[in-house]
Amino acid sequence: MDHQALIRVAFVLLPHSLALDWAGPAEALRIANQVLRGKSQPERFALEFVGPDPQTMSSIGLQLTGLSPLPTPPNQRGATDPRPLWVVLVGQPGQTMPTDTDAARALLHWLRGLRLVPQQLELVTVCAGSVLAAHAGLLARRHVTTHHQHLAELQAAEPHCQVVANRVFVEDAPVYSSAGVTTGIDLMLHRIASTCGEAIAAQVAQTMVVAMRRGPQDPELSPFLSYRNHLHPALHRVQDAIASQPAAPWNLARMAELACTSPRHLTRIFMEHAGIAPLAYLRRIRLALAQTALQSGSKVNQAAALAGFSSDTQLRRAWHQFASGGLPSKPQ
Repeated sequence: MDHQALIRVAFVLLPHSLALDWAGPAEALRIANQVLRGKSQPERFALEFVGPDPQTMSSIGLQLTGLSPLPTPPNQRGATDPRPLWVVLVGQPGQTMPTDTDAARALLHWLRGLRLVPQQLELVTVCAGSVLAAHAGLLARRHVTTHHQHLAELQAAEPHCQVVANRVFVEDAPVYSSAGVTTGIDLMLHRIASTCGEAIAAQVAQTMVVAMRRGPQDPELSPFLSYRNHLHPALHRVQDAIASQPAAPWNLARMAELACTSPRHLTRIFMEHAGIAPLAYLRRIRLALAQTALQSGSKVNQAAALAGFSSDTQLRRAWHQFASGGLPSKPQ
């Protein structure tokens, strides 16, 4: 897939769909487009709101009109739009997901015809939207999660999927599932990071005032997304600049000038609000870039230069300080 291709994101809305399940992720994508435009980069997401019926009622009593029909996927015969498509299924109020209504039956019939393909046709579920996917046969042999109240229902709907409890979201491409409600925002931020880069996702999270988090069994967050659970504008300004140009010749004085403060005060607010010293934060960002370069086949000296380290020795020191083990030449 062209990494700059515009991605269609179709939010599928049944009667009484939980408003925050779709509105929160949709806002994250809208803001991502806004951030990209601000950097003179093309938008990446085309939002669509679709359903079996052209109008429906949301969970909060808001009447939704002008919904588009369920789309023809890009990998199906008769498709007129070849762009990648994300199908987003969301939950509804209640202890179980209703599947016996006319709208649900029409949706399930459409879902059963989907052939999921990574980077072409992908599925994103929020809350009990995964239950609908299970009834449609899309989750067999997949690792998935859902709202804790629907875990048993999900397993019963698809006995051959691996239901993962106590997770904010689970990635098993081309299926991405979240636990529900606000965790849909977490999942969409993760998808934005994978598509547009972690620095863009960090700016979206900052704009939305979202505390970045994952489930307790998930791997540690990327440093591009860590250390951002604060509201200090000067500190965000410095972090945005570092994330945008990690290999620039940063030092404490230059960071402090950007924050309009002294180096000593910058160190203090970094420790107080981000929980890390400014130069240590810089090393974590650079190390993440170097690790990505190494995993892509770069040599140690090439990865060090790309990430802004002055030498491969400096990279090795950062690796031993922050990485979980192994050697830079053989990332674990």
